Amino acid sequence: KFNRIQRSLSKTHWADAACVGLSTPETLKTDGIESLQIRAMGFCTRQMCRTDKYGFPIAHKTREKSFFGFQTGDMVKAVVTKGKNAGTYSGRITVRASGYFQIPVEGRTSMKLSHKYCKVIQKADGYRYAV
Repeated sequence: KFNRIQRSLSKTHWADAACVGLSTPETLKTDGIESLQIRAMGFCTRQMCRTDKYGFPIAHKTREKSFFGFQTGDMVKAVVTKGKNAGTYSGRITVRASGYFQIPVEGRTSMKLSHKYCKVIQKADGYRYAV
C-alpha cells in the first residue's frame, strides 16, 4: 500500500500487486493498461439426474462430454453467414447433442448457433477470462 500511494496509483488489486517489494521502479507507466480478469468456473458437476422440487427425476445428463469436437466452456468465434442472425459472435459456449450450441449475446440471454459456424479460439480449461 505504501508503494502504491508513493506512486499515486489507483486502489486496485493489480496496482497493489505491481508495487510489491524492492523491485518496484520509481515510476510505473500504467496508461492504457487493463487487467485480465480470471474467474474459476470448474469443469462440470457430478449430478447425473436433475430433479424437480419434490425430488422426482426430470432430466438426465448425456454420457458424452463433447459434441462435434466442442465441449461446454470452449471459447469460440462464430461467423454466421446467412439468416436473420448473420454476423460475428464470440464467447463461451454451452454444447448440445443436437449440434446447436448456446452462446451469450448482448441484449439477449443467449442464442443458438449451429456447430458449423463455430471455430475454437481456446479449449475449456475451467476458467473464464475477461479484459
